[in-house]
Amino acid sequence: MSISGNLQGKRIFVTGGSRGIGLAIALRAAADGASVAIAAKTADPNPKLPGTIFTAAKEIEAAGGVALPIQCDIRDEDQIASAIAQTAAEFGGIDILINNASAINLTPTLGTPAKRFDLMFDVNVRGTFLTSQAALPHLKESAAQGRNPHILTLSPPLSMKAKWFKNHVAYTMAKYGMSMCVLGMAEEFKRDGVAVNALWPRTAIDTAALQMIPGIDTASCRTPEILADAAYVILNRDAKENSGNFYVDDEVLASVGVTDLEKYSVVPGTTDFLLDFFLD
Repeated sequence: MSISGNLQGKRIFVTGGSRGIGLAIALRAAADGASVAIAAKTADPNPKLPGTIFTAAKEIEAAGGVALPIQCDIRDEDQIASAIAQTAAEFGGIDILINNASAINLTPTLGTPAKRFDLMFDVNVRGTFLTSQAALPHLKESAAQGRNPHILTLSPPLSMKAKWFKNHVAYTMAKYGMSMCVLGMAEEFKRDGVAVNALWPRTAIDTAALQMIPGIDTASCRTPEILADAAYVILNRDAKENSGNFYVDDEVLASVGVTDLEKYSVVPGTTDFLLDFFLD
């Protein structure tokens, strides 16, 4: 079953979109003719991490979209403000914000240096909050124009079960900080007609960042395209009626009749997937 919708003409800002999940979401929207700003730190090629804002922009244009590559470190509030302002000026506004940028460090308490702790909180929590804060005036204007504005954050459902904290308490707090932005902002901006939702994968997703974690077998993962398709479904929903949700990718797809997920398998025929964190 195909997924219906149309993001043509939408003006989209994606953090950390030079590769992986952010780029997959951008390409899915670009296929409809959306305008996409890729705000990420990588402007020069990195032998360990494929993709830059410029290679991402070329892929977006090849897919049928309009691309705006912006070098932006979302730990820097001035760079965030500048990137949002540049996007709004170039596209004539912003309709969708994808909070995708995230830092991961799966270390126990005694093995987490302050530098790594700060990186996760600066990127995940502070970056998500400040980017949302900067985009919201434009999203409220989008709502006033009837353009169905959304914030979609790649973060998990909130759970206070100790098992999700015990092995990597700093990372869990940082990801839950992103989810708390969703919880609070969804309620805060409900009257303005701006949807704020979270999306999280059922299984581990094969990305360059995941491949850098020792011991991870990406053969038991799914591809970023499953999140891109789930995001596409969410972003086509009525912002006034769909906010404050913590969506899971396979549940979103099942809601529109897509239950055969074989095409998202890194290795065809895989049935034993590596489950992601934070989901029972």
